[in-house]
Amino acid sequence: MNSKIIKLRKYKTFLLYLYSIFITMNISFRTINPDDLPFLIKLYRSTREEELSLTAMSEEEKQRFIEFQFNAQHAHYTNAYKDAEFNLVLINNKPAGRLYVWRTESQIRIMDIALLPEHRGKGTGTKLLQALINESKETEKKLNIHVEYYNPALRLYQRLGFKKTDDTGVYYFMERMPDQ
Repeated sequence: MNSKIIKLRKYKTFLLYLYSIFITMNISFRTINPDDLPFLIKLYRSTREEELSLTAMSEEEKQRFIEFQFNAQHAHYTNAYKDAEFNLVLINNKPAGRLYVWRTESQIRIMDIALLPEHRGKGTGTKLLQALINESKETEKKLNIHVEYYNPALRLYQRLGFKKTDDTGVYYFMERMPDQ
C-alpha cells in the first residue's frame, strides 16, 4: 500500500482521537488571525509575569517590553515556519491559550504551547501534549520542543517522556521518540 495513504489513515486516526479527547473537555482550536493579537500579547505576558515582577520597570515600560518581545517572537515564528499551524486553544469557545506546531517528514515541533493562568494545572496542557504524543506514535515522527530552564512545565515534559538532548544556554531542546 502507498506510504502516503498509510500516513493519511494514521493522521485521520489521530484526528478522531484528538476529537474524542477534546470534546469531553470542550477544547477546540482555530487558526489565529490579526484580531487575536491583543489576546496573544496578554497570554505572552502571563508567561513572563514572574520575570517582570523582579524588575524595577514601570507598568508602561513592562507593557512596551512585552509588546516588543511578543512582536519579535511572532515575526520570527511566522517568517521561519511558514507551513506551521498557529492555533488558538479555545475552552468553551473562549480563548484560553495557543498551540503552534510545525510538522516535517521526520518531526513534530511544538513551537509554542501556552495557557492562561486560570487554565494551567488542570490537565489541559497534558491533554494537548498527549494528543501530540499520540500523533507522533501514529506518524512515527519524533516530537520535540525548546523549553526554558525555569519553565514550570519542564517537569510535565519529563513526566511525559521528553528527554533533554541539547542545552542552548537558555533552553533545553527536548525530544520524545515515537516508539517510547
